Amino acid sequence: MGNAFGMIPGLKTDEWSNDACRGYVIMAMEDCGFSKKDIRRVVGQLYEVFDLNSVEDAKEKYHSSPY
Repeated sequence: MGNAFGMIPGLKTDEWSNDACRGYVIMAMEDCGFSKKDIRRVVGQLYEVFDLNSVEDAKEKYHSSPY
């Protein structure tokens, strides 16, 4: 896997992290009214997803998903 930061023009390396992604997910789930229990479950699952999948895997999943 290459340098993920190089794929986002103008993004400094210290501006993105898995924790930033988790924060976005938390904000979106709160905005949608998810319960704290469900948010904890999803945030916990993100640790495994980040460990087992590359940025390219995630991008492909997003582009091929119905969402």
